Amino acid sequence: MALSGALFVFYVLLHMYGNLKIFGGVAAFDEYALHLRTILMPILPFGGFLWLFRVLLVVALVAHAYSAFYLWSRARGARTTRYVAKQAAQATIRSRMMRWGGVALLLFLVWHLLQFTILKINVGPDAVGDSAGKLVISSFQVWWVVLIYVLALVALGMHLWHGVWSASQTLGWTNSAKSRRTAKVTATVIALVTSVGFVLPPLAILFGIVKGN
Repeated sequence: MALSGALFVFYVLLHMYGNLKIFGGVAAFDEYALHLRTILMPILPFGGFLWLFRVLLVVALVAHAYSAFYLWSRARGARTTRYVAKQAAQATIRSRMMRWGGVALLLFLVWHLLQFTILKINVGPDAVGDSAGKLVISSFQVWWVVLIYVLALVALGMHLWHGVWSASQTLGWTNSAKSRRTAKVTATVIALVTSVGFVLPPLAILFGIVKGN
């Protein structure tokens, strides 16, 4: 579970970096999107690397979800003594939200792929053609689309925080007070940087800071 989670942390940081290209304008974003589709050409066809990477992410997602379900079922089955049952009842709100936040993120991921990759659904007011940058700007001019993304990014931040902290515990990096503080600071920085980095483009577009012309 820690390995698949680490892959997703790496992916979201790269994806966040790519999204910030929109601040350079539509042309800069389209150039970046084209570059992603030409990686490893001519060994792979146009867009081949992206689809291979997406398949890898889906496999990692399935492994991550299975691991989460397995750990949850083991913990549930272990509640046979009064002490363990009491400990389970004292589970933090953050831990419970981790599970449901993961489900929400999965649903959001499906919508995100449909909107920007598979079907390229333009719910905004502008004609976009084949431009990825114009599709992004047109979509985020719609308030409810931005709201969906902001809520999803809040869930992502919480999921990342708990995931990085849990991975640190699993890997034995929290054996002292100092290492626990370091792990919590690291988790907080990753969660904040990722959430803020992702939410900046939609908000900047919605409030007219980034325009399509």
